[in-house]
Amino acid sequence: MEVQFTQEVERLRLGAGATFHGEGILAVTKALLQSGVSYVGGYQGAPVSHLLDVMVQARPYLDELGVHVEACSNEASAAAMLGASIHYPLRGAVTWKSIVGTNVASDALSNLSSPGVTGGALIVVGEDYGEGASVIQERTHAFALKSTMLLLDPRPDLSRMVDMVEHAFSMSEASNMPAILELRIRACHVRGSFECKNNVAPRLSTRALQEEPAPFDYMRLAHPPVTFRQEKLKGDERIPAARRYIVEHGLNEHWPGAHGDLGLIVQGGLSHALVGALQRFGLADAFGTVEIPTLVLNVTYPLVPDELVPFCAGKRAVLLFEEGQPEFIEQELATLLRRRDVQTPLHGKDLLPAAGEYTVEVMAGALLQFVQRHLPKHPVDSVMAWLDGNRMRREAAAQSLAAPLPPRPPGFCIGCPERPVFSALKLAQQQVGRVHIAADIGCHAFGTFEPFGFGHSILGYGMSLASRAGVSPVMARRTLAIVGDGGFWHNGLLTGVQSALFNGDDAVLLIFKNGYTSATGTQEIISTPDEEAREHAADPRESLVDKNSTIERTLGGLGVRWLRTVHTYEVETMRRTLIEALTSDFEGLKVIVAEGECQLERQRRLRPWIASLLQRGERVVRTRYGVDDEVCNGDHACIRLSGCPTLTLKDNPDPLKIDPVATVIDGCVGCGLCGSNAHAATLCPSFYRAEVVSNPRWHERLLAGVRGAVRRALVSAGERRGAPSEPLPLGGTRRSAKEAT
Repeated sequence: MEVQFTQEVERLRLGAGATFHGEGILAVTKALLQSGVSYVGGYQGAPVSHLLDVMVQARPYLDELGVHVEACSNEASAAAMLGASIHYPLRGAVTWKSIVGTNVASDALSNLSSPGVTGGALIVVGEDYGEGASVIQERTHAFALKSTMLLLDPRPDLSRMVDMVEHAFSMSEASNMPAILELRIRACHVRGSFECKNNVAPRLSTRALQEEPAPFDYMRLAHPPVTFRQEKLKGDERIPAARRYIVEHGLNEHWPGAHGDLGLIVQGGLSHALVGALQRFGLADAFGTVEIPTLVLNVTYPLVPDELVPFCAGKRAVLLFEEGQPEFIEQELATLLRRRDVQTPLHGKDLLPAAGEYTVEVMAGALLQFVQRHLPKHPVDSVMAWLDGNRMRREAAAQSLAAPLPPRPPGFCIGCPERPVFSALKLAQQQVGRVHIAADIGCHAFGTFEPFGFGHSILGYGMSLASRAGVSPVMARRTLAIVGDGGFWHNGLLTGVQSALFNGDDAVLLIFKNGYTSATGTQEIISTPDEEAREHAADPRESLVDKNSTIERTLGGLGVRWLRTVHTYEVETMRRTLIEALTSDFEGLKVIVAEGECQLERQRRLRPWIASLLQRGERVVRTRYGVDDEVCNGDHACIRLSGCPTLTLKDNPDPLKIDPVATVIDGCVGCGLCGSNAHAATLCPSFYRAEVVSNPRWHERLLAGVRGAVRRALVSAGERRGAPSEPLPLGGTRRSAKEAT
């Protein structure tokens, strides 16, 4: 059972006169329907995952409107969907995560932008830039420049964002250019409200079919020799048309101010942070009224010379806030001003950092220099005190610590089926030696953190096997590539497996088969267990992933001859399989499929099932693991081998021992990894397994009572001998580490 968006789906039905309340990305989703979109596609990724997730779950309602929704296998297939808008007056929208998704889609985008579009085409991109980003630090702006696509960066206000979605379609049709709507994380998650309009059923849709295909027109193909003519059209017709639309509809906002001889220019997505920084100087109020004239660029490409030149002309100085590098807008604006012989000093990256997110504090630092230089009489003492106070507080916090705080990297979920595989890999390398490991994007990338530290490179989603192709021939040992089932279907099958088989490469591929694209929100893929299997699980410990062998059948059909499937929690079996793959006499691609259902999805499936059993008064057994304090010797090898958040340390109860002992805290899901590791690595037998029985049968109650009485008697006897002993959990049984597995 995946995450449900029942309330969000219902909000999509709101019509004229209703008020929408919610997050920015959901407002954009509603705006697509108000704009008469005919088809929606995309590939999930933060911060825009909700758009596609909600649209997929809203299919029954979208069918009523005639809107087609498709969850695509990757961003390239999503971008290719927009080809429907080349010939036909179909409005289409696709979505993906920031620059990494745009990189994957770039081939289709170039071939879409060259002939241009007839119907409005919109790409909703979740820009993930800044120190807290989860991807490489590049900007989508570069693609808009190189492929001549409209780039909208709306002010993070729900009404403005919704308006810009509607204008994006209209401007795309007016200029024949595809449009990109760039949404930062803050814009996607900002909360607010806007007045709804009625959803518009598209003119061409699944309910209003196109009778005949469009007539053949070679000019609509991205193919020589017409590609040069299409390049000419970009500069001669499309960009001028876009600029006219921007001016006629006032898409960029002009905020007047008392200090008319100065000016500020800001990307729309940064405008709220700028107002916050100006408030520190007393140059803006809480309602957004500013004292320095400001031009808010809700459209950052193309820039409009007839808008920028008059704004800058005659001013003593202008400060441009452009997040990220290179400074595309600043370079274009500086060139434009020089060509028009406008000598207004232009500040930008000379006062602002080249890289990183522009927070209120960062922008205030640049404004301080700007104000001191160009408004010398304006008081800035309070701002300087605020900035100095922030710096001093950070320094004081650092000095108050005896040592730097330990890093807190993200990690696997409790009970994640991928953690035991890395434990097995750690044990396998003790025997075969260290191997080159090509990591990949996905949950398994957490294996690059401690206590594992596995991964020499990450070259793109599904690219791990391909990325080791240049390494394998020069390594004494075989290389290992790691990919998830999401990455396998996204890109790994063709760029990795097909290429390795074609070239006869001798390498090892480890595929994590957890049934979902888990890192992006556990969306379903072609190898996800079917609904019937999930609904009729007879045993809560039963694996569902092995009910769908799509990956294995695909690999076999492609020609993989060495293939093993191992359940992830079988650490010893996985260790032996990895050693076999790395040392086998077989020359060629060796694939290990590590199957184990995503623990998040597993718990979403099991908890309602267990709750229903408890409600009916039926017997339920839950497995928990613990550590015997008297047996644990404080070596902590189990923790270094596992990394599970519920396996941690506590003070040793024995006053004669100073080393802390291992302990299993609340949150344990009973996956059994700690015991499996102890058995596979031949660690101490301190782990025990406890079965907690709810609604026990009468003979179990009787047996538990007898056991309890015996334990109490033994404890009393031990105390009389001066050797206190901790009682076992009520109703529990202890087993050795070997028995626990």
